[in-house]
Amino acid sequence: MFSTSPAKNTTAILVAIQLPKVSDNEVQDSLAELSRLVTTMGARVIGQMVQKRTTERSVTVLGDGKLRELATWTGGAGVIGPGFVRKKHKAALKFEDTDDEVLEDTEDEPDNETSQDDELNPQTPPDELASVVIFDCDLSPSQLRNVESATGVKVYDRTGVIIEIFSRHARTKAAKLQVEIARLAYLAPRIRETGAKEDRQEGGGGKGSGETSIELDKRNIRDRIKELKEELAAIAEEQNTRRARRGQEISVALVGYTNAGKSSLMRALTGSDVMVADKLFATLDTTVRLLHPETVPKILISDTVGFIKKLPHDLVASFKSTLDEALSASLLLYVVDSSDSSFRSQLEVTRTVLAEVGASEIPSLLVLNKVDRLLPDDLEKLKQEFPNAYFLSATNPKDVARLRIHLIENFETDMVEESLFVPYQTQGAIGEIRSKMRVLAESFDENGTTLKVRAYSEELMRFKARFQKKLDD
Repeated sequence: MFSTSPAKNTTAILVAIQLPKVSDNEVQDSLAELSRLVTTMGARVIGQMVQKRTTERSVTVLGDGKLRELATWTGGAGVIGPGFVRKKHKAALKFEDTDDEVLEDTEDEPDNETSQDDELNPQTPPDELASVVIFDCDLSPSQLRNVESATGVKVYDRTGVIIEIFSRHARTKAAKLQVEIARLAYLAPRIRETGAKEDRQEGGGGKGSGETSIELDKRNIRDRIKELKEELAAIAEEQNTRRARRGQEISVALVGYTNAGKSSLMRALTGSDVMVADKLFATLDTTVRLLHPETVPKILISDTVGFIKKLPHDLVASFKSTLDEALSASLLLYVVDSSDSSFRSQLEVTRTVLAEVGASEIPSLLVLNKVDRLLPDDLEKLKQEFPNAYFLSATNPKDVARLRIHLIENFETDMVEESLFVPYQTQGAIGEIRSKMRVLAESFDENGTTLKVRAYSEELMRFKARFQKKLDD
């Protein structure tokens, strides 16, 4: 992967494969998102190319002509070098993606029928060479190796870029463990492409050739992943315990696509100092804060990791503990960037991932953020399209104040009003009422205090069960 702090002169060319059922707009939107990912990672994009193909499973991903064109951007030979294919060890095959074993060694399709040159000209060398090539899809180890041979530079796929960004933005121990598990799972099948001593063998003291360097590395990775999962399970148990303590609290989880403005809204609703940055995956750790000004009963707001198209399954699995925060929420706020023309597909990605973890049945509210970037006519059209959505700008205090009131009223819908009499000698009851219920009015006489409260029926039952004996006495 890139170094921890990539040099400012790291230049990248992006490559996309357009499959038959993928539209031009979808390809360009995906490339634009990949460009933002690469920029977040620290590299500078100097060009991009698209080729229409029937499959992504050919040995070099691209056709021969397009591969040579790509090499003009890197200074490479444009063909796979002789003797570059390495022998596979049986142990390595255990970790290999099955796609790597069934790659199609097809003849190149005519470039005039399958390529989309955009702004690139294969006959005119670029003014600046790219030091890395980044594909907007997942590549098998052999494909990575073959394209690297032809281009003469390092090649990365979309998953590799996302994992690199995650590894840099992880702050808490749990997030670091989650990212490391995903990184090792991604690295395992690629060891044979990067290992320089793969033919070295260590004697086992008996018959046979012993364990090769690659076999040893892979076994070490398996052992390390197991250790990390055990550490993560212990942390998850602690998180579950804390979450259980909050089980009776009202909670709102902010969910949505990366960079939709969740952290900005979190800061505005809670007055907390959570990190806000105009970059992808700025937030990887779940943060829980009280709605501010504080309400009675209290409302907890949690910020969660953002989603993205083609999010690696290993990362989804690793961040399950983060998604569990959404599972335990009383209400989900689906936050989207209304100024992004692709927000509908982004919303679908969010809903799909949450459905996979079982959160689709939780009550939700669609929040269209960043309306300050919309033209009046566009805003009106969105209001007609999404009549039940909430429109705001997280940077507008008045919008945030209205959302706060909306949340309070939403949770009070299921509350009931009741009068409670508390004798003066009953200690602790008044404090319990004020911390768990909304006091609408109170009066006093010589015997005690009468409070008119609004609360959930369950909360009233818990209160009566706890204090009724004292009240009766």
